[in-house]
Amino acid sequence: MRHPLRRVTGLGRLLCGLVLLLSALPACAGTAVHGVGLARFEVADPVTGATMPGYVFYPAGEPARGETAVGPYHVAASFGARALPGRKPLVILSHGHGGSSLGHHDLATYLAAHGFVVAAIEHPKDNFHDMSGTGTAAVLAGRAVQVRATLDALLAQPRWRALVDPSRIGVAGFSAGGYTSLLVIGAEPRFDRFIGYCRRHPEDAEICAAAQKLTPAALAAYLADVQKDLHRWGPTADPRVKAAFVMAPLALLFDADGARHADRPVDLWYGADDHVLLPPENALHIAPLLPHLVRSTAVPKADHWVFLAPCSAELAKDAGAICRDPPGVDRARVHARIDADALAFFRQVLGVPAR
Repeated sequence: MRHPLRRVTGLGRLLCGLVLLLSALPACAGTAVHGVGLARFEVADPVTGATMPGYVFYPAGEPARGETAVGPYHVAASFGARALPGRKPLVILSHGHGGSSLGHHDLATYLAAHGFVVAAIEHPKDNFHDMSGTGTAAVLAGRAVQVRATLDALLAQPRWRALVDPSRIGVAGFSAGGYTSLLVIGAEPRFDRFIGYCRRHPEDAEICAAAQKLTPAALAAYLADVQKDLHRWGPTADPRVKAAFVMAPLALLFDADGARHADRPVDLWYGADDHVLLPPENALHIAPLLPHLVRSTAVPKADHWVFLAPCSAELAKDAGAICRDPPGVDRARVHARIDADALAFFRQVLGVPAR
């Protein structure tokens, strides 16, 4: 599904050209040209005062050496690999609610194999082992601040500063990470939109159960307090980030005025049968509101979890619900398209020549 661009001058011409480029893109475009190195990485979190763990993926100056087991993930990268010298474009990955910094390791390794540095962090109090910040400003506003802190850390540390081109930076995210990505490129949320959503969908326990325990007045007051804390830790938008690749975003919090502040290119993907973040309330709601939407792509028959990396046998055993897809959905094939699309998108909008 494509949406018309508001303008066809300047950035508009660039985006129109990108739509045509992506429309012709083969599903498996882009042969890997580098091995991939992997390094653990820690960032001081300005929101919680904790340390955010994560990983940096980077092009290696040596051939690929197979996969590395990191917990239940089989990652196509090697610890300790020698980095290919020179500054490269950077993409920061933001995982979903209750997710993991390795939940999109296949996208990270694909981009790194094609010349990008990719940083994937674990958001404090909103990850698979600690979701205690759910519904708080520390998560709803803090996630974007944590992306900014990650970028600050990468540009401050000599090892990574030597590899990152500060003029070519993008962000990618899934679910709550998609919401985070939209904040980073300027979108402004309205937290009182939860009230209308939960009136329309009282059956949605994932989003509305906690809200339904409060009186209407108490809920309104709570959300007003969260709104006041939106910039408590500094701006959520980061002008250094030039584009966002957004998968199945939590987008019901953006109205037309808030979405129009997302003033950089966006590539949007969603599952046509998403039962977690309903497309009419989220992806389809925000698509026509984004002034610089490059394109919107629906994955037919797919549910929410299709955007997580194909699961290893270990992860499928322990977390089967997020590893299963509806009949007719081949997650590996979907990811081949996503990876190729993300690469073409970031190359184009960041001005990165194909090698």
